[in-house]
Amino acid sequence: MLIHILGSAAGGGFPQWNCNCNNCSEVRKNNPNYKSRTQSSIAVSSDGVEWVLFNASPDILTQIQQFKSIQPARQLRDTGINSIILMDAQIDHTTGLFMLRENNRPLNIHCTKMVYDDLTTGNPIFKILKHYCDVNWNEIDVSSENKAFTILNENLLFTPIPLKSKAPPYSPHRNDPHVGDNIGMLITDNLTKKSVFYAPGLGDIDEGVIEVMKQANCLLVDGTCWTNEEMITQNLGTKKALEMGHLPQTGDSGMIKILETMPDQTRKILIHINNSNPILNDLSKERKLLTDNNIEVAFDGMQITI
Repeated sequence: MLIHILGSAAGGGFPQWNCNCNNCSEVRKNNPNYKSRTQSSIAVSSDGVEWVLFNASPDILTQIQQFKSIQPARQLRDTGINSIILMDAQIDHTTGLFMLRENNRPLNIHCTKMVYDDLTTGNPIFKILKHYCDVNWNEIDVSSENKAFTILNENLLFTPIPLKSKAPPYSPHRNDPHVGDNIGMLITDNLTKKSVFYAPGLGDIDEGVIEVMKQANCLLVDGTCWTNEEMITQNLGTKKALEMGHLPQTGDSGMIKILETMPDQTRKILIHINNSNPILNDLSKERKLLTDNNIEVAFDGMQITI
């Protein structure tokens, strides 16, 4: 299984267009210790030709242009994007669908009923796309006992894991969580039997999710904020990380403590990094702490083979 990190930043990217915090200022100065990042998305393949796109960020065109393997050029109009899986209905994970409207067939999209409802009501992206390429919706049923499904000639098995997080701010049930608002995905290579767990949004990790994480050979998980009050202390916002649906790295029940419980051989990678997070500085003490704990930080263009 091949995994390509198309984008590793949280919403707004890095640097964020209207932000002059220390991190954003340093990357604009071309400080080599700070790498620019586009908004979070990955692509997964079993053969390096046909790909499953996870989320479609506003930066999707740039990400496609920077990843040559996703354009196999087998005919005049072509793409290696076979299917799209949406982990939630957040704007920074779905707006890029508009940029794919020139597709010569309906977009093959997999998402839960809750995400489908949000994208046909509060933010009717699917309805708008009907006037262009249209959408072929495949429901991800997180309530079924047999909820795993295959894509790409059954070489890859996708097992959705419902997560405790928040629906988008525009959602009619933003403050009334429903199962299916946000999911993680255990992706298993049916040939090698190895797997990766992908969850760019994790607000709360229960024992069921921890058990799934322990099964995976590689973890690509929420790395949005270093502390719960990061946005507040830097005068960048008024909400805590947990209020936005993201588990901070630090604290007694933070991501670092969770990852310490994983098997020694598990590869641990943080993705969806907010522009305020000090780990964006390669030489920061926070980055060193992650390195000391065998935790990596994803970057755009990162290639993972499982």
